[in-house]
Amino acid sequence: MVSFEMNDRKKIGLGLTGFGVFFSFLGIIFFFDKGLLAMGNILFLSGVTLTIGLKSSMQFFMKRSNYKGTISFGVGFFLVIIGWPIFGMILEAYGFVVLFSGFWPTLAVFLQKIPVVGWLFQQPFIRSFFDRYRGKRVPV
Repeated sequence: MVSFEMNDRKKIGLGLTGFGVFFSFLGIIFFFDKGLLAMGNILFLSGVTLTIGLKSSMQFFMKRSNYKGTISFGVGFFLVIIGWPIFGMILEAYGFVVLFSGFWPTLAVFLQKIPVVGWLFQQPFIRSFFDRYRGKRVPV
């Protein structure tokens, strides 16, 4: 049985993931500052690892269906580190979409249940767009 309790390790992991997204956002806003982007990448990866665990992270990133996304994200991370942040972020964005595309249906259900903007995501055109990708791939 999978434990969904929120222990201190998961809280720290979610915090690190949030800071990683924030620093990556700042790095993009400040014209692809490689220091902020690199710090955001490191915080994001360490946060994901702490949140879901080391074993689950390795299984997720090393799954055969995720190789293309893992390699793209890793090469993009390397390009950011060596000083080519624009090309690195393009590769990372592609890898991120490929890796986490299995989570879009879960995100769609969550967005439809938000009180203020949920009605927008419940419109027939947007709902049909989300339904098209529902159930194609299991993320982990």
